Amino acid sequence: MDPIALEIFRNLFISVAEEMGVTLGRTAYSPNIKERRDFSCACFLGNGQMIAQAAHIPVHLGAMPASVQAVLETVAAWAPGDLVVLNDPYLGGTHLPDITMVSPVVVKGEDKPSFFVASRAHHADVGGMSPGSMPLAREIYQEGLIIPPVKLVRAGSTNEEVLALILRNVRTPSERRGDLKAQMAAHR
Repeated sequence: MDPIALEIFRNLFISVAEEMGVTLGRTAYSPNIKERRDFSCACFLGNGQMIAQAAHIPVHLGAMPASVQAVLETVAAWAPGDLVVLNDPYLGGTHLPDITMVSPVVVKGEDKPSFFVASRAHHADVGGMSPGSMPLAREIYQEGLIIPPVKLVRAGSTNEEVLALILRNVRTPSERRGDLKAQMAAHR
């Protein structure tokens, strides 16, 4: 590939990840995301290989490819407007408060995703035995809700049952809803 074209495309993909981060930071509700900027965004090829990342939180970005790979192994069919959510540390997550979202980017005329975008944000609470979801726990179940890869949005329509399940297991559902919606907006 022409080195000039490669550099142009590299910067274009990085700008997508950066723009996702701007949207997420500006629209989030919680201080964790809005003020501490505890989130990360990246772009991936259709096979799950990371191609660009914004200059966000390195630990998020180091583990995010494993989460994207777990999503690709779990989800068989994709449609434009889909969005998968997960936080399972055994599937590439970092810890339960870091909720990851993965969305396909389907190029017009293609039948499968050519790219994926992903974001990971540290939510202030995901349930568990203590506020903040980072207790001195003996088991992961004490830390909060474990979310396996599941479609939160199907073809542009939010799965309200999945969203309700998440929000019923946290102490601050309105703030969580706002932060989840901010992540979803970043993907759009």
